[in-house]
Amino acid sequence: MNPVTVVEGTSPIILGLPHTGTFVPDDIHACLNAEGKKLRDTDWHIHRLYDGLLPGASTVRATFHRYCIDANRDPGGESLYPGQTTTSLVPLTDFDNQAIWNEGMAPDAAEIARRVELFHAPYHAALAAEIARVKAIHGIAVLYDCHSIRPEIPYLFDGVLPDFNIGTDNGGACAVEIEASTFAVCSSAKGYTSILNGRFRGGWTTRHYGRPESGVHAIQMELTQSTHLSNSPEPFTYDAAKAAALRAHLADILKRIETIALSLASGDRP
Repeated sequence: MNPVTVVEGTSPIILGLPHTGTFVPDDIHACLNAEGKKLRDTDWHIHRLYDGLLPGASTVRATFHRYCIDANRDPGGESLYPGQTTTSLVPLTDFDNQAIWNEGMAPDAAEIARRVELFHAPYHAALAAEIARVKAIHGIAVLYDCHSIRPEIPYLFDGVLPDFNIGTDNGGACAVEIEASTFAVCSSAKGYTSILNGRFRGGWTTRHYGRPESGVHAIQMELTQSTHLSNSPEPFTYDAAKAAALRAHLADILKRIETIALSLASGDRP
């Protein structure tokens, strides 16, 4: 299976989808234990949630599961959050700190390097190529990285996450107008909570590509899964009613970012 699928659009907006894939090759699947084979830490249905929200948006989607390798981690293995609990380039545990590999079958350094070449590198090559293509058309590109997570994971953070978790690497990954507009929509959305650069300030993708001074902007949206999933047993089930309400806000965010991007490209401040 191709490790990445790309849909080329006409908008300056690119949707990154690094964690919706569920493909695990047979050789890796055989190494996972019963807990690992549940693939619980998938960003369930995020590709469906964003589908069609912004006509013309490009999409770059990883087809492989994050247990193979995490496309939103530094390929060199550096921690995104030094001093805080987080998962690694190839996770050894799930988000609840439960082992996911059969005893003695966790990947070693050579296996991790192999997976970088098989999965991580092709995904980012495709993403970089799409950013370059879009920037060549518009003079600007905005990578909007799409994520989701359970609202309560004591191993990773205290308490309950807000519904909208916006990450801009503390403002360094995108223009202030993009950050401010996104936060304005989220903070005014009735029935939802939001935070800017809280527990999640953007993963490796946001930090690596976000170079606003060069016309490439990046922003990460980490949604709590309670905003669009039901409480049904695993696998997590898409809740169409919840999702419809949320999609209206997400569409507003993306349309505003597109307007801002085109304005910035023309030299006008919105």
